[in-house]
Amino acid sequence: MQPPTFAVPPSFLGAPAEADDNAVRIVGIPLDIGVTNRPGARFGPSAIRLASRMLTDGDNPASWTDPRLLPIADSGDFRLALGDIPTSLQLIEEQARAHSHLVALGGEHTITLPLLRALVARRGGPVGLIHFDAHCDTWPDNFGQPLGHGSVFYHAINEGLVAPHRMIQIGIRSPIPRAVWEWTQGKGVTIVSAEAVHESSPAAIAQAIRDVVGREPVYLSFDIDALDPGQAPGTGTPEIGGLFSWQAMSILKRLHGLAFAGMDMVEVSPPYDVAEITALAAATLVWQYLSLLAED
Repeated sequence: MQPPTFAVPPSFLGAPAEADDNAVRIVGIPLDIGVTNRPGARFGPSAIRLASRMLTDGDNPASWTDPRLLPIADSGDFRLALGDIPTSLQLIEEQARAHSHLVALGGEHTITLPLLRALVARRGGPVGLIHFDAHCDTWPDNFGQPLGHGSVFYHAINEGLVAPHRMIQIGIRSPIPRAVWEWTQGKGVTIVSAEAVHESSPAAIAQAIRDVVGREPVYLSFDIDALDPGQAPGTGTPEIGGLFSWQAMSILKRLHGLAFAGMDMVEVSPPYDVAEITALAAATLVWQYLSLLAED
């Protein structure tokens, strides 16, 4: 008998801890020592897992798939080095290499860098990138700290982890030095502002994503601050004028058939959340990603 939602085990979608080697692995990465504003994303993985209980009582009506029928496991949280960013990133990369398809629950956006390093080491070449965010995250450093959540894609591009001409950023709207913006575009990255999303349609944005990333392997990185603070207040660096949750879901629903190689959901900071709405938005977007995998 299906338990009521409040009694579902506190893993993501109630998934078991163990599965076969080909399972999609859900992992938590509670790192938040490289943030430039409000902390608290270390509590994100547990909050997203608890909110995911709301998604366990039926199919996804967008595709009539149930992600729980995938081979899926929630393998707990990765080990970190307390207070040490470089060592933590090394540990994340080492642990990520053991899994073929990861869905990571952050944690701050810095976790994406070692996840991409591990993915590229396994695959042997750069991947495309779909990046939802309020920020480009291509600053060369973070107030003098070379590793942090604002520089993750600066390093990813320079290390050849992503193919910039197959990289698209959606929801960008924060203050940014003009030189950083021009460097990012100069590398070949496609930037879609939040305003452009509002003036367009989910179908058109989804088609733009398809046109950029093509059919080769692609990674999805979703910073919850891509959403407007009214939709997702529980985050460290909120920016007004963002996407609504329905827009993000509607775009994701239209990305079936892409060669997804992994995903992360980052920057959920429960201390600033209200009534779990940020955690639920994050959990639902991950659920939609898993639905795409189940659909294919």
